[in-house]
Amino acid sequence: MRTAFLSSITALAVSLAFPAFAQEKTLTVYTYESFVAEWGPGPKVKETFEKTCGCKVEWVGVADGVELLTRLKLEGEGTKADVVLGLDTNLISEAKATGLFEPHGLKPEGLTVPGGFSDDTFLPYDYGHFAVVYDTEALKTPPASLKELVEGDPSQKIVIEDPRTSTPGLGLLLWVKSVYGDKSAEAWAKLKDRLLTVTPGWSEAYGLFTKGEAPMVLSYTTSPAYHVIAENTVRYKA
Repeated sequence: MRTAFLSSITALAVSLAFPAFAQEKTLTVYTYESFVAEWGPGPKVKETFEKTCGCKVEWVGVADGVELLTRLKLEGEGTKADVVLGLDTNLISEAKATGLFEPHGLKPEGLTVPGGFSDDTFLPYDYGHFAVVYDTEALKTPPASLKELVEGDPSQKIVIEDPRTSTPGLGLLLWVKSVYGDKSAEAWAKLKDRLLTVTPGWSEAYGLFTKGEAPMVLSYTTSPAYHVIAENTVRYKA
């Protein structure tokens, strides 16, 4: 299996200190839209959690993690969010700088994350790697490295996400910067010819990919596992 790794991430569940939950018995959770989609984990999480919390869970979904943080910054102290779920390690410093987040006060016993992670404000709820996912029926020789992705056949298109609104998009931006350094602009100029489009978030990008609009998409190493479990197919690989 050929894999193009971008960077490891830790998605985070973050508590904000606002009294609305205690007064209204409603827990408002800001997260990314694929989490709350009917095929995502959100509906089941809501159903299960409401049985034990004595509250109503209200999801507020946005395109992706970067847009999630942008919305919080725009709303400021007037935000309705009680919990934010879906920021990653690339956004922690910026999120803390807003002054909106409270220490969680928890000691998650037995919680381990590859590479280690500990923070008094943010709690990890999953982890993974960004990757180029490809359709084996449309692409027989996928790129095995960033160099091959950048310099490969421009007719073999990829859909990527906007780094201004999407965590995978931001991950790709940082990966290119890490590998190419001062020559990043040149790398992007070459990669541009392979781009089918740049979407605001992961859901739009992956939707175009599964509809056959492009043989590759910027996603996660866990994406093929979903297709194995939900669709019983190994057609998609990372």
